Amino acid sequence: MSSPQSPGVRALRPAVQALGRLAVLTVLIPAGVALGVLVVLAAVLWCGLGLFPFALLAVRLVRSAAEAARRAAGHWSQVPVPSPYRPRPALERTLHGWFWTGHDYHRNRRFASMARNLRWIWNDPATWRDNLWAVTDPLVGGGITAAPLLLIGYGLYGLAQPLLPAPGPGYDLLPLDGALAPLPGLALVAGGLALARPALRLHARWTRALLGPTERARLARRVEQLTEIRLDATEAQAAELRRIERDLHDGAQARLVAVSLRLGAVAALVDRDPEQAKRVVTDAQENVTAALQELRDLVRGIHPPVLAERGLAEGVRALALDVPLRVEVRTALPGRAEAPVESAVYFAVSEALTNAVKHGGARCATVELTHAAGLLRAEVSDDGGGGADPGRGSGLRGIQRRLAVFDGTLTLSSPPGGPTRLIMEIPCVLSSPRTSSC
Repeated sequence: MSSPQSPGVRALRPAVQALGRLAVLTVLIPAGVALGVLVVLAAVLWCGLGLFPFALLAVRLVRSAAEAARRAAGHWSQVPVPSPYRPRPALERTLHGWFWTGHDYHRNRRFASMARNLRWIWNDPATWRDNLWAVTDPLVGGGITAAPLLLIGYGLYGLAQPLLPAPGPGYDLLPLDGALAPLPGLALVAGGLALARPALRLHARWTRALLGPTERARLARRVEQLTEIRLDATEAQAAELRRIERDLHDGAQARLVAVSLRLGAVAALVDRDPEQAKRVVTDAQENVTAALQELRDLVRGIHPPVLAERGLAEGVRALALDVPLRVEVRTALPGRAEAPVESAVYFAVSEALTNAVKHGGARCATVELTHAAGLLRAEVSDDGGGGADPGRGSGLRGIQRRLAVFDGTLTLSSPPGGPTRLIMEIPCVLSSPRTSSC
């Protein structure tokens, strides 16, 4: 059993961890210098001799290093740095065998691919920001990461002065004699530890300033996302309308037509064969009852009445009763969201439970609904076989599209062997239960 740590040790641990990460970044400064020299050399060879293949190789190396810096900023400093690159245009082949790069035609596929990549890289502003980062990061970023390490190193050097046979060179900036001699060293070590975490976060902000997307790029990407969401919503709406039309045509409409024909035959049978007329009326009544049930099921599939009347929590509880699983529902919702948001979460949970039964082979599942920090969160976990992948099925992609309409996100954890865990989050505001529409 481990002994409890003192508050001082617990407070010191993050600083030491940040100091170790700063040491890693400082050790990589020579590699950054070499990368900056490579960028300058590639620019000279490209502009002076036209050797663009060497430039493409240099850009790939710079982009790999930039991606590593973005990941480090996100994982080590909790400063997310999204990738700013434009998507690479597709290489299309015409009916006559030529390759279209989006700008010109080429007969050779390899040359067309090289020309496409060159134009794509040249026209992407993120490429030039990457090159600027590669040239300047060893100086600016290296100075940020090395400053706390230098302070601690100089402080330790000062603490070692009493152990040296003669005063060491370079430690006479703050001379103190006797018992006060170690104080400057202690102050420098404490200052270096105190600056470790702020320096690591400052380095991450410097990385985001150069390697993150610009405001213009963010707006352009947002426009693309909204365009994709609108197309997905339009396709989903059209598919839903086709499903409703098909269900009405093949179900309730067919039964009502049969009822109309049977009731037409009743008039001819009432006087001639009353018993047969009663049987036809009874059969018509059964068909009408079945048609009404199909209409209720259809309406429930469009917008369940329990969801409209009692809210998302009760709707999910009612949904759990219809699933051939042992489902535990936990809710902590202080109010109700807008009806479209509740509908999106309801059907997303329904799809997740259906996948757990159909593909995961689960025996029990848990649904948890919470709301905090402006986010409506629905977590669905099951004990199935795992291995869920949005790229291999339309169910998870449908959930992503449904949530994306409201700027929602889907986080999936489904290792082979299970368990599977889906976390769905939608930004929304809950209304008070007293002012809710229900």
